[in-house]
Amino acid sequence: MNSYIDNSVVIGNNVKLGENVVIKAGCVLEDNITVENNVYIDIGTIVHSNVTIGENTTVGAQCILGEYLADFYEDRTNKGHPLIIGKNSLIRSESIIYGENRLGDYLQTGHRVTIREYSKIGEHVRIGTLSDIQGYCEIQDYVSMHSNVHIGMKSTIKKYAMLFPYVVLTNDPNPPSNSLLGVTIEEFAVVATGSIILPGKVIGAEALVGAGSVVTKDVLPSTIVFGNPAREHGETKEIKNQLNGEHVYPWKYTFCRGLPWDGIGYDRWMKDNGED
Repeated sequence: MNSYIDNSVVIGNNVKLGENVVIKAGCVLEDNITVENNVYIDIGTIVHSNVTIGENTTVGAQCILGEYLADFYEDRTNKGHPLIIGKNSLIRSESIIYGENRLGDYLQTGHRVTIREYSKIGEHVRIGTLSDIQGYCEIQDYVSMHSNVHIGMKSTIKKYAMLFPYVVLTNDPNPPSNSLLGVTIEEFAVVATGSIILPGKVIGAEALVGAGSVVTKDVLPSTIVFGNPAREHGETKEIKNQLNGEHVYPWKYTFCRGLPWDGIGYDRWMKDNGED
């Protein structure tokens, strides 16, 4: 595929375009931008200054990359906040990603996702349609967030955690206040649909928060909690498949779609990577 830059595209100063780049009609690329090889940018996307788009990335229509931070509105001047988007990413239409972000390889968003500033996002992260990451967050590798998830400022979500639709991570213990306490979701934890996690709470590794829960206390590792307020209801190892009665937790041994042990199993993958 040869490069194609539509005649209507506006390109600023010091813009570096790699090979096999496609930029469709109505796009605007401001100054000091790097677009690496095999990048596709669809109709009407705006790329503000100081953005790097990694190779093999697809950007959907009407996105804004490198969105202004609050300091822009002091004098309407872009203060040069960089945005780095890793390679092999897929950013679907109408997503808005602010400056001062570093996003890992293989990021995948749904439509109309917002990622605010100072978020550190690892590799193979999936962020569902209409989800909102409110900045100053850490989201580690292979985290999966479904649609309409709200991640409050200062949250930490560790590797392989899953958040299902309409989950809310709060951060203000005495609203309104300036004393923000981010939620921590540990590795392999699952937070089911419609749950609310109160400020500063920790969801332990491999725990399960049942649908519609309000979590007011820390959740121990490998524990099932649900309800409002959420209470303990045993250990996750007791969970069985409702169709065949087989044990399904720890889920890393029974679920692999989109994960690095897909097709080989968790134990084999751990062995191949030198883990006990």
